[in-house]
Amino acid sequence: MYYKFSGFTQKLTGSAPMAAYCPQGLRPGVPAESPTMIFGTPTKVVSEASPTVEYMGANRVQEFQRIFQASDSVPVHLKRGVPDRLLYRTTMALTVGGALYCMVALYMAAQPRNK
Repeated sequence: MYYKFSGFTQKLTGSAPMAAYCPQGLRPGVPAESPTMIFGTPTKVVSEASPTVEYMGANRVQEFQRIFQASDSVPVHLKRGVPDRLLYRTTMALTVGGALYCMVALYMAAQPRNK
């Protein structure tokens, strides 16, 4: 037996299977026409996609593993050479400069104003 909530009596009442699964009177259905396209280019459905996966570039995992796993006593964050050193030193300079600026601003805020 199937049951649904009756809005009139505020109790559960017996009902047909479809009425029990769609209590608000909504019936599942297929729209008559397909919806309009929102974007200019259609997207591929998974079933339409080719079985091969397309990558944006070459797979460089092997190269990076060789570089980063080499035991040459260089820290990992500096293994790729000049760009890493430049980025590291810039970050350290900005960090130290920001800390000094905070200390100066705190010192100036702590001094009383002369009127």
